[in-house]
Amino acid sequence: MRFALIRKADPDTEAGKLASQDLYDVMVAYQTKERPDVRFVDGFGLRPSSQGVRLTFSNGSPAVVDGPFAETKELVAGVSLIEATSLEAVIAVARDWPREDGDVELEIRPLWEMDDLIEPASA
Repeated sequence: MRFALIRKADPDTEAGKLASQDLYDVMVAYQTKERPDVRFVDGFGLRPSSQGVRLTFSNGSPAVVDGPFAETKELVAGVSLIEATSLEAVIAVARDWPREDGDVELEIRPLWEMDDLIEPASA
């Protein structure tokens, strides 16, 4: 199964504060560590919401709203794509999130695969 490990934004990430070299090295080691039932496929950080936009659609018409966005706790600072044998395996890895990153909030979400998105044909 594939999962998204989502690191929520905080005031530092929304301010565009970059990681120190030490934190960067710790995060690389964390994501590249060999594990039997979890593999980090990819990961990336997001620039602050002040550099982004949101599109909302009403009756099919898009409206563009420039960042920044007020609710920091609802924003995402980074995402890792993970392949794992189970949600429990991802939780175990997430529990080992580097303490050097400070007080963070992580969210784990299983991904829909293409085959999951269509109802099976009735027999």
